[in-house]
Amino acid sequence: MNKTYDITTFGEILIDFTWQGQNEEKQTLFAQIPGGAPANVAVAARRLGADTAFLGKVGKDMHGVFLRSILEGEGVETKGMVEDDNYFTTLAFVNIDKNGERSFSFARKPGADTQITEQEIHTEILDSTNIFHVGSLSLTAQPGRETTFYAVKRAKENGSMISYDPNYRASLWESESVAKERMRSLIPFVDVMKISDEETGLLTDKNGVEEAAELLFRQGVKIVAITLGSEGVYVYCKDGGRKVSGFKSQVVDTNGAGDSFWGGFLYKINSSGKSLDEIGLDNLEEFARFGNAVASLCVEGKGAIPAMPGLAQVEERLKKI
Repeated sequence: MNKTYDITTFGEILIDFTWQGQNEEKQTLFAQIPGGAPANVAVAARRLGADTAFLGKVGKDMHGVFLRSILEGEGVETKGMVEDDNYFTTLAFVNIDKNGERSFSFARKPGADTQITEQEIHTEILDSTNIFHVGSLSLTAQPGRETTFYAVKRAKENGSMISYDPNYRASLWESESVAKERMRSLIPFVDVMKISDEETGLLTDKNGVEEAAELLFRQGVKIVAITLGSEGVYVYCKDGGRKVSGFKSQVVDTNGAGDSFWGGFLYKINSSGKSLDEIGLDNLEEFARFGNAVASLCVEGKGAIPAMPGLAQVEERLKKI
């Protein structure tokens, strides 16, 4: 069945107030940068040429207006983006160290993104997407948790491929044990899944990437990708697993690296025209190399969404060994 949207993402969209140093008066400066993992994935795939949509909630405030304008400017469908004057748009304050690595502090008690209800889901979009992608931050509080399961189950019943990136943020969970339970609760519905090598223990109780990927596959996930930072990614499917090396980059900011990789990876799955059962390990290596190229370009810029590359840039990077 032909779907209107290639990829629809659901979950948080927020402001990353990212550290920019100090002014002459020694006041700390932060830049207002659009973010939120699902929104990042939607933009990453859109810049590559996919038709994408975003479902989620922001506050009816200056930040919500700004975020909607960003997605609209990128060509991401926003009809399913709800504004609510009862809650404030979620804010994240991001510090970046000398190696480009990030630490977060969130203003989200609760943030609008956790307050989306089943009734607010734009079902016309949800029912018309080839790939439906979610994260785990919508599982941190109600009603967002129930809404996530509603949307995932409905999308799956309508033939969409379910994509999942837990994207663990410790400060947003009441405890690590609760995070483990809720993040794992979505796995039985998932077709393709990305985690980082730092999240293998949380999602599988296995520290080795090979063991973690195999366990997720046995639990029903047909394609697993475990990102390895600058080392690339380990991919796994019915044919087994393989490490795919990354590209060398001049790292400025790692914000959005994993999301840009996944946007590229999902773009390749969708554009391949293959069903999940038709995708083999050689296909996954091609998809992962493409995603690695996307991520290697993203980290060379500042911010997540502003640094997402276009298809021509990615194709040029792919020419490098």
